[in-house]
Amino acid sequence: MFKLLSVRSSLTALVLLATNVAVAAAQLDRAALVTKLDSLAGSGVLENRAAGIAAAVVRGNDTLLLKGYGKADVEWNVAMPADAMFEIGSITKQFTAVALLQLRDDGKLSLDDDITKWLPDYDTRGNKLTLRRLLDHTSGIKGLTEIPEFGILSANSRFPRDSAYALIKRYPFEFATGEAQIYNNSAFWLLGLVVEKASGGTYEDYVEKNLFEPLGMKRSMYCNSAENVERRAHGYQVQNGVVRRAPTNVHTWPFSAGSLCSTAGDLVAWLKALHGGKVLAAKSYAEMVTPSKLNDGTPLRYGMGIAVGKDIRGLNFIGHGGGIAGFTSEAVWYPDAQAAIVVLMNSNGNIDPGAVAGELAAELLPWTRPTLKQFTRDAAPLVGRYKGPSRGGEMTVEVTQVPQGIAMSVNGSPARQVQWVDAWTFRQGNTFLHFRRTGDNGAAAELRFDAGGGYYILKRQ
Repeated sequence: MFKLLSVRSSLTALVLLATNVAVAAAQLDRAALVTKLDSLAGSGVLENRAAGIAAAVVRGNDTLLLKGYGKADVEWNVAMPADAMFEIGSITKQFTAVALLQLRDDGKLSLDDDITKWLPDYDTRGNKLTLRRLLDHTSGIKGLTEIPEFGILSANSRFPRDSAYALIKRYPFEFATGEAQIYNNSAFWLLGLVVEKASGGTYEDYVEKNLFEPLGMKRSMYCNSAENVERRAHGYQVQNGVVRRAPTNVHTWPFSAGSLCSTAGDLVAWLKALHGGKVLAAKSYAEMVTPSKLNDGTPLRYGMGIAVGKDIRGLNFIGHGGGIAGFTSEAVWYPDAQAAIVVLMNSNGNIDPGAVAGELAAELLPWTRPTLKQFTRDAAPLVGRYKGPSRGGEMTVEVTQVPQGIAMSVNGSPARQVQWVDAWTFRQGNTFLHFRRTGDNGAAAELRFDAGGGYYILKRQ
């Protein structure tokens, strides 16, 4: 009996020892991961490429990083707190999309409503312009921020919304609705007006009462530069290591396309709630994160107010970035790992928060570096010049042949080799090039330039 008890005690001790060793190893692994994430998130400040950064990395219920770096106010030497409030720019668009979907679910509108049902004086120039086509940037209308007069008017603090609306209405469509995709602030600006008409209140009130308050997002608001806000980050521009204060944004014109303010922590709460089924009905959420299609059935890498697909490393993601004078941002959800990554910067010009978020994801999530494939076909049919409408004006892509395949020059930039994917598809970073060989001699007649959020149809010249 004593020997049996002794054996059992020894086995129990061994199990406990093995468990303790495993726990200790896991703790060491987590500590090493946290240290690495911390180093990556703050590198832009250390390298003097950003005035300040707030970053968050959360996997499941484990907050691995929630920290501020650099300065919230450079002139007064105020350190960046972890809960600093930033202007989040176009991350606003997913909140606008959710507002539309909620109103649809309440029976107050249909996504297939023509815009003229809500804005009767809007001239669609013969296009069938539905709310759905405004949500995925395929409307074809001219983008507000790309209109020539916009720069002058937006600097005027008294630039009213009706002036912005008049500008949007004035310009012709850049392409027939649903035939291409050009990232478009006008579309989401108009959707803000629809939210107001369908809800009977202001856009600001709808977002704050129906989205922020139910989720406990107490540090989020419709931006108001004149209001005193505790721990607000001020915007800067960083160029060649020189930091200068950015102009103060007036939030009459960005409106429902880019006028929300939030924090890293609040945006994590938003991502977890939105993708955890706490914001939208299951059907509406599925619609929001399903890639849209062009009229010809071509799938895009964008849903409703949010990008969907795979990141540059092949990881499934759902997210969006933002940029407005003095601020840049990225908020991404990785569904396979139930992970949220947020990077907010109070400066623009020298560092991409999307790239930082990608580095954090690469450290957090397992992925396999893709094998580069050698293009073995004849590239001659692809060589040539392609032109077509894009964000900011006409795009010209010059395709040349190189020993490894093809190289691409965009609008006169230095030519860079592009990586072969398969068939007649290539990629450069997160941009995909799809050649359509429809010419009589087998030459490519069309280049489809997929930038994610922009799908440009370029014709061979």
